[in-house]
Amino acid sequence: MDSLSQLDQVKTTPWSGGRSPWSVEYGKIMMWFFLLSDAFTFSALLVYYGAQRFSKFTWPDPDLLFQSIPGITDTGAPLVFVGIMTFILIMSSVTMVLAVEAGHRNSKKEVVGWMIATVIGGFMFLGCQALEWSHLFHEGFGWGEIPAADHLQRFFDGEVSVVAAQQFSNLFFTITGFHGFHVFTGVVLNVIILCMAIAGVFERRGHYLMVEKVGLYWHFVDLVWVFVFTFFYLI
Repeated sequence: MDSLSQLDQVKTTPWSGGRSPWSVEYGKIMMWFFLLSDAFTFSALLVYYGAQRFSKFTWPDPDLLFQSIPGITDTGAPLVFVGIMTFILIMSSVTMVLAVEAGHRNSKKEVVGWMIATVIGGFMFLGCQALEWSHLFHEGFGWGEIPAADHLQRFFDGEVSVVAAQQFSNLFFTITGFHGFHVFTGVVLNVIILCMAIAGVFERRGHYLMVEKVGLYWHFVDLVWVFVFTFFYLI
């Protein structure tokens, strides 16, 4: 009877909060939930892109389309510029890790330094993306726009498909634009966290947990770019 009484008490007593059952701070687990929902959105977009890509007999060749380095050369450097963009974003993720680690040690100076480096990396990536978009606009690509048929041949390794070019253009600007919006949002959040760190807000709180939570978002943005890079530039 005692055991049954205890079981009934467990069933009727509500969970009072705290760290149980995941032993994770509330804000952090909410961030994970948000990132999970965002991952579904990106997954849907990339799956749709893949379905369109492999349902066509021909598709714009990334090596022919992305062979410029803005301000240096228009041809002869396939995927070099996007490789630089990717390296910059990955390195910004490294500096974010170092900022989080410094926060665990309550080192305000190091947190500020690494956060500045992360913000600079984010702005550099956005600047590179703007240059890439400008180059593609110059070539005639855009939302609902593609180059003239005689110019379009340059970007196909074989038969030209106007439909495939149009779908590629629309999906490229939609998905990379959506990712760029996430990067911009992350930069804004990082700037806010940086200002709070400089003002000593986290030092007075006794922890830098907010740096870690924003770091989760930033790492997610970097991880998504790996998939965007694979789908658009390598496949």
